[in-house]
Amino acid sequence: MKLLSFDVIRRALTVLVLGLAAATATVSATAQDFKIGFVNIDRIFRDSAPARAAQTKLEQEFSRREREIENLRAQLRTASETFEREGPTLSETQRVTRQRQLVDLDRDFQRRSREFQEDLNLRKNEELQQVLERANRVIRQIAEAERFDLIIQEAVYINPRHDITDKVLAGLNGAR
Repeated sequence: MKLLSFDVIRRALTVLVLGLAAATATVSATAQDFKIGFVNIDRIFRDSAPARAAQTKLEQEFSRREREIENLRAQLRTASETFEREGPTLSETQRVTRQRQLVDLDRDFQRRSREFQEDLNLRKNEELQQVLERANRVIRQIAEAERFDLIIQEAVYINPRHDITDKVLAGLNGAR
């Protein structure tokens, strides 16, 4: 078994150190060229003109049904209070009839409320999807124009200097 000479070990270590230095310089240069951005999508959904327009559209579309449900709720409450107040003085037949009416009214209220909520959620998701698609187009335009390598929409922490949400909002609010 031959032992390596000191010169061979020294040359190998020198090559290794130079290789690591070159790799570190390359990674450092690459890291400096890597440009990242962050978009707060919650702010886009809350503050952009398209999101506000979608919210107004939904309110107009569903306001009549919402009023109907509120009227039905008030009717149910009034009928229930009347039954509680008059119940002891009613005959058994009248009491059973009123209880059935209350149960039917409550069932109708529950069904309409559920259908309203399902329809509202479905339409809200459709509208938010359209806002998101528009926002993504603006984000791509900004990424290409400013040469971003990566733009993220969710993060646990982001340095505020990487936040491009205001640029996206300006693009969305300016684009019609």
